[in-house]
Amino acid sequence: MKPVAVVVMLKELRESLRDRRTLLTSLVLGPIFAPLFFILILKLTLERSVATQDEATPVTVANAAAAPSLVQQLRETGLAITLKDGTEQEIRQWIADTDGLVVLRIPANFGARFTAGQPAAVVIYSDGADSRAEQRSVRVQRIVAGYSALIATLRLQARGVSPTVLHAVVVDSVDVSTPSARATLLLGMLSYVILLITLLGGLYLAIDATAGERERGSLEALLTVPAAREQLIYGKVAAAAIMMILALALVTTSIAVALRFVPLETFGMTANFGPRVAVGVFLVTLPFATIGAGLLTVVASFTRSYKEAQSWLGVVMLVPTVPIAIASVLSVQPSATLMLVPSLSQHLVIQGLMRGEPLTASWVLLSITSSLLLGGLLGWLAGRLYRREAILG
Repeated sequence: MKPVAVVVMLKELRESLRDRRTLLTSLVLGPIFAPLFFILILKLTLERSVATQDEATPVTVANAAAAPSLVQQLRETGLAITLKDGTEQEIRQWIADTDGLVVLRIPANFGARFTAGQPAAVVIYSDGADSRAEQRSVRVQRIVAGYSALIATLRLQARGVSPTVLHAVVVDSVDVSTPSARATLLLGMLSYVILLITLLGGLYLAIDATAGERERGSLEALLTVPAAREQLIYGKVAAAAIMMILALALVTTSIAVALRFVPLETFGMTANFGPRVAVGVFLVTLPFATIGAGLLTVVASFTRSYKEAQSWLGVVMLVPTVPIAIASVLSVQPSATLMLVPSLSQHLVIQGLMRGEPLTASWVLLSITSSLLLGGLLGWLAGRLYRREAILG
């Protein structure tokens, strides 16, 4: 004869898998399509970035006649130059009327000051609130700065002075990061996605098995079964945990497959999320499912209707992201102490796996153990709560 907890667990799983809405939300839309959508947006963003780099940057030059050599330099560097004279007020109106417009205005006295060897100013107009215009403005500034350095070098050479006197100290920057570590900066949100979708996998089962049964009036009949109430609720918690584990397996697989189609190599990055890393992510996040199942069941036990449980649990699902958000802002480094914090420990280990860094075995064990202990404690608490007669109210 099967234990009561196992019978209840199988019952809840059968009912959830028969419910198309629950099945679609818990194991299809969340675990499969959400990561695919996230990675599709990432892919389109990267492809747009590559296309933007390849296309000529359009720049409008006002009063170009005052600096023909500068305008020629701008053209030779690949800028699409449009010559159009106007006052400062007119330039501001052009920018307001045209998205992404950058205007380079050359003052009338530019030529005289340039010929006299004096600093000659130019003014670059752009909309700082427009990201595309800001990127174009930065590119124009770099080109003008390069032109200025070239003229300064020629002037020094004409006077018999070596241009090297301008560079007393030369700085060489060396990036020692690995391609997978650089990719982690871009893919840092994946740990959030994995943890949230894991919780989502068991959300509707936890609601239906507690608040849903109370609302339908079937909970009272279930609690009259000649078995310890703890065994009944343990079965419900176990069913929610299994749904979360299924969601976790699907989301890690979905991410591993989808990342193969993101052109990270174009930017000198590598998505280190192959089969071995995916299995590692699954195993280290697996204990988090016990925490999620216990937490959602405990909170749902205090609600009186399906809708109320949805409202409360929607907020509770954000709780695991709080430690991760705080750690991200503070740029904390992994430590044995942080491995005791649920969700944060999983986040740090996932980041390490994706960067391809060697993991400290004792820290990983600490993360798994602490999560299992907290999950067991929450499951025990859920069992204690269902021993109260008030649970039927």
